[in-house]
Amino acid sequence: MFHPPHPRISDHRRPLLSTSNPTFNLSTRNPNPNPTSPLNSPTSHRKQFPKMAANEVYQYSIISALMDGVATNGIPISRLLDHGTHGLGTFRGMQGEMIILDSEVYQMKADGTVVHISRPAETITPFATITRFEPTTSVKTALGSKADLSSLLSTHFPGTKNHFLAIRIDGSFRKINFRTAGGQITPREGMVSVCARQTEHTFENVRGTVVGFRCPGYVMGINVAGDHFHFITDDRQRGGHILAFETDGEVQVGVAVMSRFCLDLPVGDEEFDGAALGLDSKGIEAVEG
Repeated sequence: MFHPPHPRISDHRRPLLSTSNPTFNLSTRNPNPNPTSPLNSPTSHRKQFPKMAANEVYQYSIISALMDGVATNGIPISRLLDHGTHGLGTFRGMQGEMIILDSEVYQMKADGTVVHISRPAETITPFATITRFEPTTSVKTALGSKADLSSLLSTHFPGTKNHFLAIRIDGSFRKINFRTAGGQITPREGMVSVCARQTEHTFENVRGTVVGFRCPGYVMGINVAGDHFHFITDDRQRGGHILAFETDGEVQVGVAVMSRFCLDLPVGDEEFDGAALGLDSKGIEAVEG
């Protein structure tokens, strides 16, 4: 039987702006006492959140910023890894898809190949979501499609539509279709334009891992509302943003229910400060669906 746990709410509240459950923390503290230092770079002295506990969500920047082409600056991936082991995101200039698996970071490029990020302190992310993943529920099941996974989550976690879920799937896939984005051609090129040049790849009879999140509807524009999954093969040679899949028999599905969400916004970033960050739900669904 698949028994979802009750969402765990941490007792150690942080002294940041917060709302009612699920906890929502927002940081806009000025990280740079020296205004001449390069903002949001590996050499800046950004004041950070305390490290996240297990199954708490840390996010840097918002998806609407990527939609508006805000992708030049960010934080070093080494700082991102302070907050978790399991995540998704992108790289400076939207150069490929990011997957974080067991604290290792991989860049999935437009040609479908994968590069391991061996120097995370020297690599910038303008947007990422991460958690210290410890599954609270695990089950073996066959999934005939991506829609089957969505149905599984909705059926077995009916009381969590306003919470976050982290998901990991390990196993064999009869067929999997994914895409990768090639990055901005010019600064401030928006995500819809970037993804118009995406490449799609299909693999059959491959073993690998799916890493993803389900985010509640009220965060659309902050993150991607609904399900968002990336895939990487066991040999770490291929991967991307999942469009469709079919498993080859049963796979291992691990899920964690999360009720603390911490958002870290760029500070002193002219691109972010000047961006018109309206909600483009249709655009987000088109590029992240």
